[in-house]
Amino acid sequence: MTAESIDETTANADPGPSGYAAARLRLLLGESQPGPRRRTALAELTDSWLAAVFHGAAREAGVGGASLVAVGGYGRGELSPRSDLDLLLLHDGSADAGAVAALADRVWYPVWDLGLSLDHSVRTPAEARGTAGDDLKVHLGLLDARHIAGDAGLTAGLRTAVLADWRSQAPGRLPELHELCVERAQRQGELRFLLEPDLKEARGGLRDVTALRAVAASWLADAPREGLEDARRRLLDVRDALHLATGRATDRLALQEQDQVAAELGLLDADALLRQVYEAAHTIAYAGDVTWREVTRVLRARSAKPRLKGLLGGRGGRGSGRSAAESAAERSPLAEGVVEQDGEVVLARAARPERDPVLPLRAAAAAAQAGLPLSLHAVRRLASAVRPLPVPWPAEAREQLVTLLGAGESTVPVWEALEAEGLITRLLPDWERVRCRPQRNAVHTWTVDRHLVEAAVRAAALTRRASRPDLLLVAALLHDIGKGWPGDHSVAGEVIARDVAARIGFDRADAGVLATLVRHHLLLVRTATRRDLDDPATIHAVACEVGSTGTLELLHALTEADALATGPAAWSTWRASLIADLVKRVAAVLEGEPVDDLAAPAEPTAEQERLAIEALRTGGPVLALRAQTEAPGTEGTEAESGSEPVGVELLIAVPDQPGVLPAAAGVLALHRLTVRAADLRAVELPEQLAAADGESAPGGGGVLLLNWRVAAEYGSLPQAARLRNDLVRALNGALDIPGRLAEREAAYPRRRGVKAPPPRVTVAPAGSRLATVIEVRAHDAPGLLHRIGRALDTAGVRVRSAHVSTLGADAVDAFYVTDPEGAPLRDTRAAEVAAAVETALR
Repeated sequence: MTAESIDETTANADPGPSGYAAARLRLLLGESQPGPRRRTALAELTDSWLAAVFHGAAREAGVGGASLVAVGGYGRGELSPRSDLDLLLLHDGSADAGAVAALADRVWYPVWDLGLSLDHSVRTPAEARGTAGDDLKVHLGLLDARHIAGDAGLTAGLRTAVLADWRSQAPGRLPELHELCVERAQRQGELRFLLEPDLKEARGGLRDVTALRAVAASWLADAPREGLEDARRRLLDVRDALHLATGRATDRLALQEQDQVAAELGLLDADALLRQVYEAAHTIAYAGDVTWREVTRVLRARSAKPRLKGLLGGRGGRGSGRSAAESAAERSPLAEGVVEQDGEVVLARAARPERDPVLPLRAAAAAAQAGLPLSLHAVRRLASAVRPLPVPWPAEAREQLVTLLGAGESTVPVWEALEAEGLITRLLPDWERVRCRPQRNAVHTWTVDRHLVEAAVRAAALTRRASRPDLLLVAALLHDIGKGWPGDHSVAGEVIARDVAARIGFDRADAGVLATLVRHHLLLVRTATRRDLDDPATIHAVACEVGSTGTLELLHALTEADALATGPAAWSTWRASLIADLVKRVAAVLEGEPVDDLAAPAEPTAEQERLAIEALRTGGPVLALRAQTEAPGTEGTEAESGSEPVGVELLIAVPDQPGVLPAAAGVLALHRLTVRAADLRAVELPEQLAAADGESAPGGGGVLLLNWRVAAEYGSLPQAARLRNDLVRALNGALDIPGRLAEREAAYPRRRGVKAPPPRVTVAPAGSRLATVIEVRAHDAPGLLHRIGRALDTAGVRVRSAHVSTLGADAVDAFYVTDPEGAPLRDTRAAEVAAAVETALR
């Protein structure tokens, strides 16, 4: 639908309900793209219809001195396809109450008859002002009041009075409004980091734009205008498309609707849509930060003036050497060309950005180290005047970048201030590809760019563990920089990191270390959680990749910083203990110790030994279930200080026999226990330990030890005795686990949700000299580990050890399997087993 046809539709619409409905439908389903013109046309069409309805109703009810007023979003003309109509029936109080009620009914019922949502009220101007004084949200809605029909003077008088009230009450109302914004942000989250954001309520959404308009109407402060209107328009366009795609009045951009909404807007895919939404939200959130900071400053200055006047005896500043204004404007030097003024970092009067290309980084580093915000004026002056840094950067520029990154939490707002004015991409051009890039993984809390900054923040707390803190901080900032490129982001990131390192002035050796850290930033966590650390091949492979103890030290800290910056599901004391064990073994190899000595199987703990002996004595499973508050072997380590409990540990010892893994996993699933992590290994007890009741078992005894970390889906944990009884029944075939799981699944209909990608089962190349490593990646679900175990059992392979971990909604498991004789599988046989497991999981 062209602009001309939109105008024609609104001009020629039949004023009756059916005519309005038909015209509305033509407007919404036409060829026009969602945008300001269509929203305006919809508002004008609705105005025309409601005006006709109002005039007819006023004649029938015999009421004069009344008007119909659009407020809130409708008042602003922001009508999306399924928006509510926010209407106020304003009257001067001269008509009979019954007549006014009749008028209201004659206006409201046609709206309801068409199935449109309506938010309505009937008030006199005095009542409207009184309600606004009691209810901030009502006052905000009236700020956007717009006349539709009736007595225009009545509407104009209310608008004038409401605005005057708002400006006079602003010193009390604006802090209240700010508090509402903060509370809503805490409840709804940050729009630009949510996979299913609420376009209106989340921080950086449409509700915040409305708040900024209210601040501007107070005349106390104003939001940065550049980009703000465009950001608002983009969010409104997305909401329009969302309403059309879903047919519902919703502001939540759910995953299952994102592809359709992207298509409605002519975008490539859902990722392009989310990135556009995130960019708009970033602009709005930053404008909010700047605006509320200015509001606070203005209100503080206003409250300080009476006190200063009293202290000076009402004589201004005469005789004191400086005025109150001069006192408020006092400047404190922070760095060359950088000073603090009134709680912000600004440029010194003598600063010359056009002659000092390092000034942006120097100002940012000073602000972050002082824990102060960079003033909007300073950032904009830097963006407009500063010259590009030479390549490679001078040493001071590199040092200031490291200082900025090492400031910790205060780095984030300073970095965002630079990013809002385009200074980050000018300093680091490769940043553009990761800026506002979504991560479609429930484990990740942040977008790629914010995750990188958060990783640097986390790394700043770990610099005392690194001999080269500068390399650690820069590696944290760059470790996912390859996510903007096709293929493996670690491989792409290695190339980019080497180029960036040279650009910012690191020598070739340091650039090589940074490239290695980026290339292998997932090496430790993947190896520790998916590989057998008792296998010499595991330790040898990691040592070869890392190359030196210095790089290993940095990689250890980077791994922790990356995980902590990812989200709560990515780090735990259990995972930290595995990585610490791996690092200890690899460090010893790099220092010259034989790898076979370091990779020898760890001796069973005293409790494992006790359970294993009991399992051999009884010929059945033995269980121990307890809350675990600290991972084994990590007591007192720096990595564990203040960390959370790792959950509930379930230790099972069973005489070595087929089917143990699927049986144990199935029993846990039946008891609604979620497996967070698991480890299975076969141990051979020596003859003297395997003795029972004073008699030796010739040759000792083989025992399977299963160490699980579990959590109850709901309710309390079952008793260990019940778990053991069901495990005995499962092992002897008396408990039909597949049947019981199928019955439970059938009893609870599957809820609609995000369609998970299909499972993937692969054979890890050169994973071990002692066994074949089968890797499974799948959506976590009750009974998943049971199905994997059954598939491996059916394939006729023996599970030598298993390493199971859950990251958010994804299971990432590795199984070391052999043939019945204990040898690794041939390549063709391994591929057949992997295919069989994948088929069983589909």
